[in-house]
Amino acid sequence: MRNAPPSVWLDSPDRYGRISRWLHWGMALLFAWQFIGMGLRLALGRTPVVSFFVGSHASVGLLLLVLVLLRGAWGLANRQRRPPHGSGWLGRAAALGHAALYLLMLVVPLIALLRLAGSGRAFAWFNTVPLFAAGPKNEALMAPANAAHGVLAWVLLALVAGHVGMVLLHRWYWRDAVARRMVGRVR
Repeated sequence: MRNAPPSVWLDSPDRYGRISRWLHWGMALLFAWQFIGMGLRLALGRTPVVSFFVGSHASVGLLLLVLVLLRGAWGLANRQRRPPHGSGWLGRAAALGHAALYLLMLVVPLIALLRLAGSGRAFAWFNTVPLFAAGPKNEALMAPANAAHGVLAWVLLALVAGHVGMVLLHRWYWRDAVARRMVGRVR
């Protein structure tokens, strides 16, 4: 890869830079992995194929938590350069939708991490980095995730579907340049 000018890495009012795009699309792939695995589990039960996906669910979830924190920090650092959401009620709805996505991308793995900490089971991130040793079970830590993790995750998926739907509306109905901000060529 040629040395790219620094401007392609940073966000601008016209488009998102490479770092924002890598974070966005990398997280999109990881979320797809998570939801495919849980969808297969619901549809097929416990099978070897399902175990292939679900076996990494906690580690991928923690990776997503780290990435959403990095993405949020990067977004805050670039907030003055980023493309605007737009004006009027549609711009406010876009800003609220993005805020809800970020909130759920943070809350869903955080409460799952609480459940994992309270489970009493040992956990090593991708079977390499030990995070929790085996110990006594703590139901108080597990209760929030037991009550809300799955429901909030499906709400997150619904918001993601709405996000994709709005991108398609912008591209094919309104025919504006909004979609190109994240998928167009970075010069």
